[in-house]
Amino acid sequence: MNLEVFRNYSLQHLKKDILSGIVVGIIAIPLGLGFAIASGISPVTGLYTTIVAGLLIAILGGCRFQIAGPTGAFVPVLLGIVLQYGYENLLIAGFMSGILLIIFALCKVGALIKYFPSSIIVGFQSGIALIIFSGQIPNFLGLHAIEKYQYFHLNIKEIFGNLHFINIYSIATAELCLATILIVLYFSPKSLGMSYLLGIIVSTGLASFFFSNQFETIGSIYGEIPRHFPAPAFPDITVERVVTLLPSAFVIAILVGLQSLLTARVADEMTKSKHSSKKELIGQGIVNMVTPMFSGIPAAGEIARTVTNIKNGASSPIAGITHAIFVLIVLLVLAPYASYVALASLAPVLMVVAWNISKKEQFAKVIKERSFHSLVLLTTFLLTVFTNLTVGIAVGLCLSGVHFMVKKSQEKQKLLRKTGECKHIK
Repeated sequence: MNLEVFRNYSLQHLKKDILSGIVVGIIAIPLGLGFAIASGISPVTGLYTTIVAGLLIAILGGCRFQIAGPTGAFVPVLLGIVLQYGYENLLIAGFMSGILLIIFALCKVGALIKYFPSSIIVGFQSGIALIIFSGQIPNFLGLHAIEKYQYFHLNIKEIFGNLHFINIYSIATAELCLATILIVLYFSPKSLGMSYLLGIIVSTGLASFFFSNQFETIGSIYGEIPRHFPAPAFPDITVERVVTLLPSAFVIAILVGLQSLLTARVADEMTKSKHSSKKELIGQGIVNMVTPMFSGIPAAGEIARTVTNIKNGASSPIAGITHAIFVLIVLLVLAPYASYVALASLAPVLMVVAWNISKKEQFAKVIKERSFHSLVLLTTFLLTVFTNLTVGIAVGLCLSGVHFMVKKSQEKQKLLRKTGECKHIK
């Protein structure tokens, strides 16, 4: 933690930091639960991740406003790893990604973020948003028992094949949650995080009152959420596992680095401050090495929570520390009550999150250009959705690289022709 941020720090700053931390903590709880469930793992792992990542990045990160935790961008990747290799191997992949992030930092890879093509970022983020949104359709419709697949088209096919099993009570619960979120945002557009919490509470409460036992809850599917923080432990690492999981770890590391540094850049623009990309990557690396020891999933800086932190008056890492402590207190005191939350209530929350991270305006703008950037965006988007994020980013980067080389070659040829014409005139 950079102690320079506490120069001229006052009691008023402390009060704002604590208040902001509590507000962000309230937002982080439903998102932590929802992202973990969407990733195919136990909901409580989302809370463990929020606590460990939030605390460590506040202390070790390179941006004093950064709030770290589980993010929507990771959902398709983590679900794919869980389905293919299992939860234990996800922990190992997360640990390995932490090591890679520290290597990236030492190699000053963070400085390259400004050169990363925006068309690729918009493409894969829009693809991720579509996957998250579609992944919540089964919970919205009450189709909790259907098979989950790694690929988008297979999941859509599974949903259509099971439409005759939809649960009208789950749909009613989800619609209550969505309506509550939209009503809150209509009257208070800046209360996005609070709208999530109110949507879950109101919809679950009304559903329990009017049609109890007619819908699935977190407890009925995943069991009661334990009211304790886990002791550190770690699965066995073998050479075979390391080799197998290296590609997955690399993708996680790239995602963590991209999302964290982009979020830090947004924080800089909002606060007129300057983050340290090297320190941020090292901090995120340590976070992702420690989090698996407490059953946590990969984490990164998260833009919605970081922006909320800034807008609520945060001025130091105390806000991030407060947010982590608040979630820990809720876990230790109120965890059993989370088991009663309707799964259908979480679906609209993640759907709204997907809508907000979809970069729909930028997507439409680039497509309208009908340029090479449009091709890169569409290619990245479609490959992210129909294959996986690794292929989407890799092909997008290759196309951008080819375009860059062709452009430079054309510029060189024009320069040579111009030089030749000048000599001919002489």
